[in-house]
Amino acid sequence: MTTEPTAFLYPFIDSEERDKEGLLVDLARSAEEKWGESDRLTAETLARCDQQVHDAAAAIVERVRDGGRIFTFGNGGSATDAGAAAQQFSSPPHGEAVPARSLADAPSILTALANDIGVAAVFSRQLIACAGRADVAVGFSTSGGSENVLAAFGEARRRGMLTIGFSGYEGGRMATCPDIDHCFIARSDSVHRIQEAQAALLDALWGAVQQELARTSFQEASL
Repeated sequence: MTTEPTAFLYPFIDSEERDKEGLLVDLARSAEEKWGESDRLTAETLARCDQQVHDAAAAIVERVRDGGRIFTFGNGGSATDAGAAAQQFSSPPHGEAVPARSLADAPSILTALANDIGVAAVFSRQLIACAGRADVAVGFSTSGGSENVLAAFGEARRRGMLTIGFSGYEGGRMATCPDIDHCFIARSDSVHRIQEAQAALLDALWGAVQQELARTSFQEASL
């Protein structure tokens, strides 16, 4: 039998595999275990962070009502999460739109800063150029130790911005960073599970912001 040219990518699947049904059962069991682990982590994280989510939402709306915008940032997969967060707030499926953009979505700016100054400054320098006291900085890091994310929080604090972090593991350096007002931690050592829990936290935060926006709009209309 001729060996497939891509067989080296899947050394655990032998070309002469005879127990295909057993392999499918193992794969299904693995997927089910991961799904269950994700559900458990998400439920635990949302329950533990419930009050914190509502506190952060109220703080965000206070800034937004004062003309503030949300700036999101992160590296790698967290850059994708930052982009999704900015999209969710600025172009919501329903409710009130909130001005937001991801600092990780401009490759020309990122590469220019990385080349001319260094990777550690790619987010903080953008905050210097664009952000003000009324704005909100939202940073994502599964490890909680990304240098450029922490540097951005430091700059945000100097500028008087509201700061919100999403981290994993036990929070890393973000958990004790004095520059972060609200730090949401998905306590897991799996990057995949962390990002799934962070996505659920983001949904909860967005929902709480929408509720607070509706509440404050009603109060203003009643005056």
